Amino acid sequence: MSEKKTGILGGFKAFLMRGNVIDLAVAVVIGAAFTNIVNSVVKGVINPIVGAFGTKDLDRYASCLKGPCVRKASGEVAQGVYIQWGSVLSASLTFLITAAVVYFLMLLPMKRWQERQAARRPEDNGPAEPTEIELLAQIRDTLIEQRRGPGSDSVPAQR
Repeated sequence: MSEKKTGILGGFKAFLMRGNVIDLAVAVVIGAAFTNIVNSVVKGVINPIVGAFGTKDLDRYASCLKGPCVRKASGEVAQGVYIQWGSVLSASLTFLITAAVVYFLMLLPMKRWQERQAARRPEDNGPAEPTEIELLAQIRDTLIEQRRGPGSDSVPAQR
């Protein structure tokens, strides 16, 4: 029984120690920290800009779907059905900012770096070597052609 536990625990340890699992864990931690930064930008910069045209709190933007609609002073819905499109707008802005920062500050520079690294590598000047299957097919076709004779125009049958 202890052999199975060691095998299972050993397999679990090997799974955790793979490079891609550790990279994923690092990405989650950095993503959580980055989310706080983006939320601060939205609340501290974007919301006040939007607030110049209306209320500073985007969560207050709502439309009455089924009335009569009444809200308490705290913003809580007392009566009616509201569509909270302000919170959707806030989440959309947060997503767009996050996506833009990830693309322009992380993915694009990484892609350019990889292209520069690929350009530094020596290029293959010769044609690709034929595979074993291709060589065997050529030998087969040559043997079939020799059996038929030099004047035959028919194409060998493919298997």
